[in-house]
Parts: sequence; structure tokens; C-alpha cells
Amino acid sequence: MRDLASARLPIERLVMTSSPTPPLEDRVRSVVARHRDDRGALLPILHSLMEDLGHIDPAAIPILADELNLSRADVHGVVTFYHDFRQTAPGRTTVRICRAEACQAVGAAGLVERARNRLGIGLGETTPDGEITLEQVFCLGNCATGPSVQVGDRLYGRVGPQELDRLLEVGQ
Repeated sequence: MRDLASARLPIERLVMTSSPTPPLEDRVRSVVARHRDDRGALLPILHSLMEDLGHIDPAAIPILADELNLSRADVHGVVTFYHDFRQTAPGRTTVRICRAEACQAVGAAGLVERARNRLGIGLGETTPDGEITLEQVFCLGNCATGPSVQVGDRLYGRVGPQELDRLLEVGQ
């Protein structure tokens, strides 16, 4: 008869965990399956992956190419052409500063420089703590009240330097 102590499961196996995230390949193939019959399926698939994952993992490119009978170069070209498709995970909060003409005319360039200096990152980058990703956009549709800044899903108009500082603190 075996000793009861040796029959016990290690404590690590008894700890309850949430269900594991499916591997990237399974997630990508699932998204492809939802859009397979769409005309020009690559863009809807990429948008769905952005929604599901927050970015387009470079490891997804060969899977997409295989599933859609496209070259890896074709898929990579689309991913890198459109600025809305990120290849790295964004920070917890994304701050977007409008750089369109109307916002540029009322101080957007200064806001970009202030944000870069305050956060210590460039456009398209994420703070080392993973809290904020700083991006530029070329219209937030808020032209009459520029310069405009979007923090997460909230849009702000007539943002000055002090307001930007306050918004960057809220994001952190």
C-alpha cells in the first residue's frame, strides 16, 4: 500500500486558475473562420484581431497568409500600411493627439512635444510601465474645438498644455 503523503497532488495542481487563453493560432483561425466568406476578408479579419487581441501579433501573419492563400508579404504589407494596425500590444490607456490641419493651426505640435517629453516616449511607443501608448491621428472629427486629444474612448477639445498634463495623469 502506498503512503498517503506520496499520493497527494502537489499544491500547484490544486490551485484554481482561470481558463487558459487559447493559443494564438487557434484565435487567428477562429477569426478567419468568422470572415472567410467576406469579400476582401483580410481587412475585416485584421480589424477583428485588433479588437480581440489589441494588436496584430507578427506571428499571426504566416497563419493569415496560409488561411487566405496570400503571400506573407501581402499580409505584412497591409498590416504595415495602415497605421491603425499595431504590431505590439498597446498600453493600458491610449492617448491620441490630432495632427490634422485644423488642430495643427491651434497648437497640436506643441502638445505632441509636451506629451513626448512628459512621458519620455515617442509617437507610437508605450511607456515602460505599460500604462500609456502615445499616438498621433490625422483627424478626430472635432475640428471646431481643436486641438483635440482622445484618451481611451473620451474625446477632449481645446486642450491646452495644462489640460494635457491633467489628462496624462488621469491616464496613468
